Amino acid sequence: MRRELPMILAFLAGLIIIMAFFIPALTQVSATVQNWFLVVVAFAILVGGFNLLRMNYMKIRLRRPDWFYSVILIIGMVFMMLIGIFFGIGQGTTFDWLFNFVLMPMSATLFALLAFFVASAAYRAFRARNSDATLLLVAAFIVMIGQVPIGTFWVPKWWPFFLAPDWMKDKIMEIGNTAGQRAIMIGASLGAVSMALRVLLGIERSYLGEE
Repeated sequence: MRRELPMILAFLAGLIIIMAFFIPALTQVSATVQNWFLVVVAFAILVGGFNLLRMNYMKIRLRRPDWFYSVILIIGMVFMMLIGIFFGIGQGTTFDWLFNFVLMPMSATLFALLAFFVASAAYRAFRARNSDATLLLVAAFIVMIGQVPIGTFWVPKWWPFFLAPDWMKDKIMEIGNTAGQRAIMIGASLGAVSMALRVLLGIERSYLGEE
């Protein structure tokens, strides 16, 4: 019953929220359930924080590879928590200064490093090893040329408009790219719905450590 009760509660909560879309009388009940969800999320964040500290403490204690990064993580996490608790988190506080001038620059640096990985991935993907890679290479080249001013300026007046890089770029983005994005979104939505149903029906139990 220790495992069945949370599954039953999750099923009932999900069912109420779903039914509220079709039965207006359940709107207030659905809002109450969603407010309970915020309380659960707050406790989940607290439990996650303690679990993060516990896992990194064990890594330091056992001297696992790169354990000194765990020391930095624990010091930074505890320091920011104490600053926020005792000095507040509003604008102009020490917490706000650390967030804007320490965390944000480090995040920007991390994302800047991702540009090199993107360039490396693009180099590997754009090599014309087969027909699909060739099509990707041609489409990427047209989009890049059509995105810059030279894609418009170098085209002579007698050149057919449907062969102009900027026109082809717009069509690729409007038709091909939009169709691909919508297909991905539909597939992801169907996957999310199926996973939600598996969780609500108790079929998916990976969060309980079961296959």
